Amino acid sequence: MYFKETLGLKKDADFRKVYRHGKSFATKHLVIYVLKNKSDRSRLGISVSKKVGKAVTRNRVRRLIKEVYRLNIDEKIKPGYDIVFIARNSSKDAGFNDIQKSMGYLTRKSAVVERRG
Repeated sequence: MYFKETLGLKKDADFRKVYRHGKSFATKHLVIYVLKNKSDRSRLGISVSKKVGKAVTRNRVRRLIKEVYRLNIDEKIKPGYDIVFIARNSSKDAGFNDIQKSMGYLTRKSAVVERRG
């Protein structure tokens, strides 16, 4: 299964709505904003600020987040949520396992993943 870009948040207005009305949770490396939407699908947005680093670093962090999402979280997400992951400055030095732990914790904490037996 690959990361479906069509199911992503793209518009600035969508991001702003999630920031304004959604709930947030944070770890050392990531922040998650979650907002219930009126759809039967969940949408993902990723934000990596210029404070994190230059373009190469930001793209690396973005790819890490996408890959962790694709491998571990995509199939477990409950339908009907807009989810935005924001990379913090410490994420530039984080490895795959660090991002994986942070995303797993945040998705459980925000209750957007289905709990299985």
